[in-house]
This record gives sequence, structure tokens and C-alpha cells, in this order.
Amino acid sequence: MPQNGVEILLVEDNPDDVELAVHALRRENLANHIEIARDGEEALDFLFCRGQYHDRSFLAPPRLVLLDLKLPKVDGLEVLKEVKADPRTKAIPVVIITSSREEQDLVNGYKLGVNAYIQKPVDFTQFRETVKRLGLFWLVVNQPPPPSAFQAS
Repeated sequence: MPQNGVEILLVEDNPDDVELAVHALRRENLANHIEIARDGEEALDFLFCRGQYHDRSFLAPPRLVLLDLKLPKVDGLEVLKEVKADPRTKAIPVVIITSSREEQDLVNGYKLGVNAYIQKPVDFTQFRETVKRLGLFWLVVNQPPPPSAFQAS
């Protein structure tokens, strides 16, 4: 991945949660470039290089997508469904991080191919620690998919 590529696509409509997550990731030096999508449609435009992101390249996918479920325009499960259905984006690790406690959301997320499902802690310190641990695992410990994993077969 190019050094100026996006390490994390954060898909979140709550400005407070965006600020907390970005702060936690930057404080630990886990991500140099975090792209923020404030609704599901913007996330899909970014991932599929369309709309305002039409000049972005598929050759530099994010290393991780942190995805809320309850989003304006296109909900998180629909974003997940589209990402995991396309061979160009299917290998991107997607972690749902949501306040939803509905079992059906959990079931649907895993059936659609989510890599992990995390309930957002309500406590500020716990939320920050959770995001830090997610970043450490997915960006430091985990071996990212090679470029060949993103080619349409």
C-alpha cells in the first residue's frame, strides 16, 4: 500500500464518537490517514471510487473499515453487504462498532461477512481503549491481505 494510503475508513455519523476514535488512534500512532465517512452512501462512494472520490484508486484500499450500523442514507448492514459482495473490496477487513444490542444485527453482520462485531462501550475511557485495541490488532498484529486479494476473479 502506498505510504499516503488510507489505513482506516471510519464510517460514523456521531461527531463525538468520530472525535474519540480518531483521538485514540492518533494518540497511539496507529494511523496516519483516517478517512471519515459520515453516512453509508459516502462510505460506499469512497470504497467504490465514485462521486467525490471518483479519482481515488482501487489499488489503495483501506487496511480497515470501522463501521457503525445506524447510519443515514444507507445503513451499515447494507454497506457491509455491498463491500463483501464485490471481489474488489471483499478482502477489506470490516469491523462493526455499534451501540446496537440487537441480536439480529449481530447475526446479520456475521452472515454478511463482518470480520468482528464490537458493541461501543458507553464509558469514554473504555471506548478509547476499545478503539486503541482494535487499531493495534488490525493495523499492527494482523497480516493485511496482499494486493492480489483485491483483484476481481
